[in-house]
Amino acid sequence: MKATMLLCDAAQVADGKLYILGGGWSLTGPAPAPSAIAVKIEIDWHEAVTSHHWELWLENADGQPVSIETAEGPQMVEIRGDFEVGRPEGIPEGSPIDLPLAVNLGPIPLPPGGRYTWRLSIDGLQDQAWALSFTTRPNQPA
Repeated sequence: MKATMLLCDAAQVADGKLYILGGGWSLTGPAPAPSAIAVKIEIDWHEAVTSHHWELWLENADGQPVSIETAEGPQMVEIRGDFEVGRPEGIPEGSPIDLPLAVNLGPIPLPPGGRYTWRLSIDGLQDQAWALSFTTRPNQPA
């Protein structure tokens, strides 16, 4: 299985395609702003018609999970889901099958001047390419 990821301002899936707004950045802030992660997962033929689990989580520069304060107390910044794809009629046996995924996020209150990385795992497996790093700008002096 392969995955391609992109940080963007917003993303949407329609008709099996990813629609991306403001994509390809790695610098944000310092004030929290909405963002999104656009993901294209390429599923091998033999992995179709099987349930899969994915997870995205945010780490700080030290590789530690990021948590934010909520009404229920501190919560890790993470998103999870499941998917299963069929084998589309008419495509040759052995062809990979694309699955577009759009994860839209509200503003996350991250400290200015920090470095963060979104990490993806699918079925508990990770790949070095399945990481998106970004930096929050430092506060500007008044």
